[in-house]
Amino acid sequence: MIYQEKFKIGLKDVWKGNEVSNKAILQYLEDIAAYHSDSVGYGINTTEITHLTWVLLDWKVKVLKRPQYGQTLDIRTWSRRIIKCYAYRDFEIYDEQENLCVIASSKWLLIDNKLGKITKVEPEVGDKYSSEIGKSVFNEEDIKKLEEPKNYKNSIIYKVKRKDIDVLNHVHNLYYLDLAYETLPEEIYNQRPFNKIRIMYKKEIKLGDTVLCQYAHENSKHIVVIKNSENPKILHAIIELC
Repeated sequence: MIYQEKFKIGLKDVWKGNEVSNKAILQYLEDIAAYHSDSVGYGINTTEITHLTWVLLDWKVKVLKRPQYGQTLDIRTWSRRIIKCYAYRDFEIYDEQENLCVIASSKWLLIDNKLGKITKVEPEVGDKYSSEIGKSVFNEEDIKKLEEPKNYKNSIIYKVKRKDIDVLNHVHNLYYLDLAYETLPEEIYNQRPFNKIRIMYKKEIKLGDTVLCQYAHENSKHIVVIKNSENPKILHAIIELC
């Protein structure tokens, strides 16, 4: 089942050259994934009934062309496959001329809110998504694990504020990209936009937490690692930009 929605690029969604930003792209993808789950009965409005929540684990995004302010985008998403407690979802974004602008893949984990633990995706849940087996936007099916760099060039400390917290009471997925941008050295930050984005989420960040964000440059990739500042053994996320 391929699920489709239209999104219009607004003023807050663009930056230099009036082109759509990476953060806006992630917002659109996150929203359409949620709308798809809403449509099959396992979205945010039914959580109190189903006690199930999808938690995002990983993004892989490639921008092929950047649409501009005011354009209406046709965004498509589908469940690629479901294995045990994991679901893999792919995306395509087309502009008004039907040009393919963005491809993306993601990995999700199913949580039982009532029990407070990971749960298997039962057939009655998975079947609702009608997975498009074999339809993948990237050649490889799995999203490879990101590794921590060996050496860092820059770092910042950030204390989480109320504005960072979402409906699940932790730092919203999009704000990890903001933290990565804040960590980049100025000359690297000014090189935006980056057309390839990877975000691997490991452990949620909560209100009042203080995080250490460290920057490294390896193999032509800009990497930001987010850890707990008081206990650096706690890894929150790795963001890779190029």
